[in-house]
Amino acid sequence: MSTPQDLIATDALIVGAGPVGLFQVFELGLLGIQAHVIDALPYAGGQCIELYPDKPIYDIPAVQVCTGRELTDQLLKQVAPFHASFHFGQVVTEVEKHDDGRFLVQTSKGICFLTKTIFIAAGVGAFLPRRIKIEGLDAFEDSQLFYQVRDAADFAGKNLVIVGDDDAALNCAMEFAQSKQHTAKAVTLTHRRDGFKAAPEIVAQMRSLCAAQKMEFIVGQITGFETEDQRLNTVIVTGVDGAARPVALDALLVLQGLSPKLGPIADWGLALERKQLRVNTETFATSEPGIFAVGDINTYPGKKKLILCGFHEAALAAFGAAALIFPGENMQLQYTTSSTVLHGRLGVESVAKD
Repeated sequence: MSTPQDLIATDALIVGAGPVGLFQVFELGLLGIQAHVIDALPYAGGQCIELYPDKPIYDIPAVQVCTGRELTDQLLKQVAPFHASFHFGQVVTEVEKHDDGRFLVQTSKGICFLTKTIFIAAGVGAFLPRRIKIEGLDAFEDSQLFYQVRDAADFAGKNLVIVGDDDAALNCAMEFAQSKQHTAKAVTLTHRRDGFKAAPEIVAQMRSLCAAQKMEFIVGQITGFETEDQRLNTVIVTGVDGAARPVALDALLVLQGLSPKLGPIADWGLALERKQLRVNTETFATSEPGIFAVGDINTYPGKKKLILCGFHEAALAAFGAAALIFPGENMQLQYTTSSTVLHGRLGVESVAKD
């Protein structure tokens, strides 16, 4: 990879904006290191936001209970003083080490970074939507085929087919079936079986709307489609009995959940063990000097996949990186309760001692 003229020079690049990646921003910030953050999702929060945004978490120290969404919001407030730059909706595609020890990194959107250190906080990998596998259907992606709802107004007044069986899929179908602002012309929910991952109360609400003829649920899988004037106008839903049923539509929303993919990280030449990165627990460095791994993406003897363990790993990784970023400097441990330097970085006033 040749060095582009337009690139972003930084001391630290964090891959992953989940809770551990966000706390990595904080720990680096305390040491005077500003970071850029990349994530495949269009927002921060990672697994917490995608898998359990509204479910309770009970094992965050000093927090009796919080949801994944609340934890993400609090972490974003905590890192705000350090002004990290976030680059959402993209993954790292190339990493190349320069002779001076820095890394040239390029993303799927063509953004290039020249960084002294890389922190992989990618959890179990980049969360990507589970795609529908019908030959030729991907030609309609972002015009009539969608894997997320960016603006509900885009679907108002349309014949809408939704594929999925979890809370997100059913809530989306019900919202378009009865929304006062963005009601669809018709809503058809389809899933391969008459059973759901969604909560029972959500399933009951969906069935009630179907009984009231405000939406329809069809058991089956999409096996084909038809077009007219180069536009998607029908999908073929095949039931368990083999019967094929044409369903007219203007837009197809596929909400089959997200699948974690290790992706290009697997090709970086780092030591792996069962699709996880082996690390040195003194600094959480990987087999490549300058690249660190924190959170669920790493493995070591006694590893526990807990958010609070990832927080501990981020603290030690920050000090490991500081030794590379500030060679020869004595990085003394300072405490946020008493250090005026840290208070300055956090933007808080120091309390005078008696």
